[in-house]
Amino acid sequence: MKRFLLVFLVAVFAVSCTTVSKKEKIQKSFNEIVSQVKQEYAPDRRSETFEPTIEIADNGKGVMVLRGSTTLQEAREALVASLLEKRINVLDSMVILPDSSLGDKLYAVTAQSVINFRYGAGYSNESATQTVMGTPLRILEKRGGWSRAVTPEGYISWVTNGSIEPMNEEEFIKWTKSERLIITTHYTLFRESPSESAAVVSDGVWGSIVRADGISGNYNKVILPNGKSAFVLRSHTADFIKWIESRNPTAQNIIATSKQFLGFPYMWGGTSIKALDCSGFTKTAFYLNGVILERDASQQALTGEDVDISEGFENLVPGDLLFFGSKATEERKERITHVGIYLSDGEFIHSATSVRINSLIPESYNYYDASNRLVRAKRLITKIDQDGGIISIKNHPWYFIN
Repeated sequence: MKRFLLVFLVAVFAVSCTTVSKKEKIQKSFNEIVSQVKQEYAPDRRSETFEPTIEIADNGKGVMVLRGSTTLQEAREALVASLLEKRINVLDSMVILPDSSLGDKLYAVTAQSVINFRYGAGYSNESATQTVMGTPLRILEKRGGWSRAVTPEGYISWVTNGSIEPMNEEEFIKWTKSERLIITTHYTLFRESPSESAAVVSDGVWGSIVRADGISGNYNKVILPNGKSAFVLRSHTADFIKWIESRNPTAQNIIATSKQFLGFPYMWGGTSIKALDCSGFTKTAFYLNGVILERDASQQALTGEDVDISEGFENLVPGDLLFFGSKATEERKERITHVGIYLSDGEFIHSATSVRINSLIPESYNYYDASNRLVRAKRLITKIDQDGGIISIKNHPWYFIN
C-alpha cells in the first residue's frame, strides 16, 4: 500500500511539474512577444498605451484569452499575428481605447484648482503630471474610482474620477463655446456670494478657466466645471478670448513670467503655481504665454531647433531651453533629466528644490553644480505652431471648436 501511494504521489508531482512548465513556457513566450511589439509600436507609455495580458488555463491547454487595453489597433493586430506564429492561439478580448463602455462620455474638463495624475490607477503609483481647473481632457477608460485620460499635450495617465467632469461631445462643445474667464493672479478663491466673508466654494490658481455668468459689483459670477455657481474677484480674472489674443510669447515675456515663480517649491509631477518640477516649470511659463509644450524634459528636448553649444554659450539667446543629463555613448543613449530657461550672461532659471536662478559659469557665486551635465540647448519660440510639440492654445482644437 505504501509503495502504491509513493508511486501515485511521484506521478502526480511529475504531471504537476509538466503542467506548470508548459504554462510558464507560454507565459514567457507571451512576455517576449509583447516586449517586441511594444518596442515597435508603443515604446513610450506617456503617449501610447499598450498593456496586454493573457489568461492561461491551469493545464496550459484549451482556450487562452487575450485581455488588456491599447490605444493602437495596429499594435493589437501585430500582437495577435505574432502569437499565431508561435502557435499561441488566443481569443482576442483586448480593448481598443477609448473603451466603448464609456458610452458618449469621452470628454472631460479638470474640475478642481489643480489635480494630480499618476502612472497607474491608485495612489501608490508614481506621480505623472497635473492639470489646472478648466483644462480639457479626453477619457480613455475607467477602472474603479480612476480614469485614464489624455491631456492637451497628449500625455496619458490616471486621475481620480472626482477630479474631472466627464462630458459628451455636445456638453464639451457648449463648454468651449461659452464665455470663459481665466485666472490671472497666483491664487484666488471662489466664494458662495460676492463678499470676502462668504464661504469658499473652491480655490483657483493662475491659469484656471471657468465659465462667465454675470457681474456683481467687484465680483464675476462664474460656473465652475462641476456646475457649481460661485463668485470671484474681477481683478483676478480676464476674458479668456481677450487673454488669448493678448498673448505674445516672446523671450522677454516668457522670462518675465518665469521670474514670478521664484522661490516656489519643487515637486515631482507638478505643473502649477502650487509646486513645479523642472519641465512643469518650463511648461507652465510657456502656457501662461499662450503656448502648450510637451510635458517632460526628455520630450521637450525633441522639439524646437538645436542651438550649438559645442564651443560655449555664445549662440544662446534669452528664452532658449537648456537640457541636462548624460550624453550618448557607444554603450547607452542620451538621457535628459533636467531643463531650465536661459536668461543671459550664463545664467538660467529652473526648478530644482525651488525655482531659482543659477549660473553655468564656475566662478559665479550661484554656479550650478550640475552644469557639467549640460547636454543640449533648444530654441522653441521660433517653432511655435510649426512643431507638433509646440502649439498655441488659440490653435489647439480642444480649447476652441469652430
